[in-house]
Amino acid sequence: MDHVLTFVAPPDAFDASLAAQACDALRAAGASVGSPGTTRAGAAIDIPFTGLGPSLAASAVRSHLDGPQSRCPVDLFAQATKGRAKKLFVADLESTIIANEMLDEMATIAGLGDQVAAITARAMSGDMGFEESLTARVAVFRDHPVSLIDQAATTIRIHPGAERLLEGLRARGIVSALVTGGFHIFADPLGARLGFDHVFANRLEIVDGRLTGKPVPPVLDRSAKRTTLLRLCEQLGIGPGEAIAIGDGANDLAMIGEAGLGVAYRAKPAVARAADACIDHTDLETVLDFIGS
Repeated sequence: MDHVLTFVAPPDAFDASLAAQACDALRAAGASVGSPGTTRAGAAIDIPFTGLGPSLAASAVRSHLDGPQSRCPVDLFAQATKGRAKKLFVADLESTIIANEMLDEMATIAGLGDQVAAITARAMSGDMGFEESLTARVAVFRDHPVSLIDQAATTIRIHPGAERLLEGLRARGIVSALVTGGFHIFADPLGARLGFDHVFANRLEIVDGRLTGKPVPPVLDRSAKRTTLLRLCEQLGIGPGEAIAIGDGANDLAMIGEAGLGVAYRAKPAVARAADACIDHTDLETVLDFIGS
């Protein structure tokens, strides 16, 4: 079989009959189907198939599982079996690996939440250039004490599955990198805690224990994320087709588009449309199910 469809359901929604339903949907769409295999007990199943393109296969199965007879919150992805394995994982940080947007957290603590959240929303939706929005958000914190950063760090919430995802990447020998438009002051400790091999981020200018309201140039933006992915590929001696990129916002579009597997994690609509695969119902460990063992 030259293709495989992987579907993953939350543990409380997983049902063994889902495999049979997915197989039926694939056959009805014209595919020849092999025997399903469990990739993660009570969560994920692989179905090998041939004779049908990946997008048509995924659409057929989703239409069936989302139908009135079998509505189920499933994340699924169909792909060619050749090239499924990957060697590099590149991840956005904020609203992807962690649930927070850290400048928003700082703003809430400082009583500036509405002002900064409005700028963040425009940036994440693609209505405002990233560097422009970052400069505008950081400017709000001019003359605030650096202790504001320490307070914000206590609010960080790591998304479910992140630790297991990084453990699985290490077990597979996959190099991992955080590539974020956020700041080293948050990203470095998180990267070390989770076991990322590399961290690339922006820096906040601090003078005499206070924020100056300026990021330190150059700013790591959408194009820099793509460039970083390509540079890591070159260092590893691999092509971008052997990389995974995951993110949620407009700033991640370039690296998601460049990678062999671009994943949208609970993402904005434009990112979901551009990505190869979407994770909307399950946790970050689903990335491992998509790339297999």
